[in-house]
Amino acid sequence: MSELVRPKVSVVVVADRSAGARSDEGFIRVRRLTLKNQYEGNGESSEYPYDCVERTAMDAVGIVLYANEEGALKVCLRSSIRPPLALRPQYALPIPDPSGDPTLFEIPAGLVEEGEHGEEGLKACAARETMEEVGLDVESHRFSRLGPATYLSPGLVAEKIHFFAAEVDPASATAPTMDGSPVEEHATIRFVLLETALTACRDGRLEDIKTEVALRRLREQFDLGLLGELVGRDTLHGDDSGPKTDSGTPA
Repeated sequence: MSELVRPKVSVVVVADRSAGARSDEGFIRVRRLTLKNQYEGNGESSEYPYDCVERTAMDAVGIVLYANEEGALKVCLRSSIRPPLALRPQYALPIPDPSGDPTLFEIPAGLVEEGEHGEEGLKACAARETMEEVGLDVESHRFSRLGPATYLSPGLVAEKIHFFAAEVDPASATAPTMDGSPVEEHATIRFVLLETALTACRDGRLEDIKTEVALRRLREQFDLGLLGELVGRDTLHGDDSGPKTDSGTPA
């Protein structure tokens, strides 16, 4: 479907600084630990080596921006550049992945910064990231939780992602303010039918797990009536009646 065509991007390795760089410095740090497990009432394990990843801004928010366009529920998806994906063809994979495409469509998301504490801090982070990535000015109190925070890769990093949702008007979008990172440049922003996005999760066009979790939680909350009566069940679940022309916002 044309609304989820990824922009054409390639990532080139200019230099590999791994050999001369300390693993305990930089944006991402690797801790190489020796651990042992203590079992209540049942002794302890032998010592074992374990590597884990950390960063100063540990947790993140994932944001579902949704809109009612003439009775159809639409959600915001944004293309992102994920450089590690460009390296996949170099690895011994169970199923070969020769594309090296570094782009994904995702919900807007971002790291929780220093000083953004508690529930209000997380909502402030969601508002900030919405302006940076989508160009929509949404007051923090308009964001509501989409269930509990979840781990993304707990065998590697202790990061949790906190999910929030807010109803928005796509027509009010301005140019995203961005954060200055090259991985956010030339993004494609689309508001697509929720069912279109969920179908893309099922058929593999939308490959980001936090996005799939967030979209399924959004639909569940509408099914349970926890987010009000925005749309009827027929349009929520993808009935073809009524106008459903997909629209984009400025990128």
